[in-house]
Amino acid sequence: MSLEFLVGLLLAVIIVGSLLSAAINILSEYERGVLFRLGRVTGPPKGPGLVLIIPIVDRLQRVTLRTLTMDIPPQDIITRDNVTVRVNAVTYFRVVDPNKAILEIEDFRFGTSQIAQTTLRSIIGQADLDELLVNREEINRELQQIIDGLTDPWGVKVSLVEVKDVELPDSMRRAMARQAESERDRRAKVIHALGEQEAAEKLVEAARVMGEHPSSLTLRILQTMTEVAAEQNSTLIFPIPMELLRVLEAGSRDATPS
Repeated sequence: MSLEFLVGLLLAVIIVGSLLSAAINILSEYERGVLFRLGRVTGPPKGPGLVLIIPIVDRLQRVTLRTLTMDIPPQDIITRDNVTVRVNAVTYFRVVDPNKAILEIEDFRFGTSQIAQTTLRSIIGQADLDELLVNREEINRELQQIIDGLTDPWGVKVSLVEVKDVELPDSMRRAMARQAESERDRRAKVIHALGEQEAAEKLVEAARVMGEHPSSLTLRILQTMTEVAAEQNSTLIFPIPMELLRVLEAGSRDATPS
């Protein structure tokens, strides 16, 4: 057996092995393959499992169906009330139509990222600062609907968009802190005024009851004297009711002629 024959046989084995390796493709459960035959897509996506192709003639491009997470980089945005904020977000999306994801756009990941950035700037620019801080769920829902509508022709489904952080300028933070402190002071004053009003109403009611029942006034005086007597080094001043003075005065006038 000549050396040329052995070299040719070895080359043939290598070529056949390479062709078989290129012809056999195994796709995972979360993968699909878009098959191009002479540059044309042949039918629906392939997989999962074993997929055989014709080497050189066919080309198989893999696409994952798993949900992908992508950060939207921080951006300086001017809100509707002319406040500059720095906002970043995150979006979750997945491919629902592998053929469209390959044929309709060159890179669906990069395209989704650019759409998300421009939409974030547009939506935040139309909102006030208070709305951005309070109604974040509504803003997230609006972002998801708009981005999903724009990526639908690419076979990409955007399931969730979340605004992660809103950074405010230092001057705005100090102003908001002063505003919150003023609001707390206002609430404290309102609560104190309501307490004074309620106490005044109770005093008026007590005075009315004592006016209807004079004996209750005497009982209140005795109770106050008991409380004061509990204190050491205290001097008690006992008030005499005017009714008692009138009785004593009348008795003294009666006793004077006799």
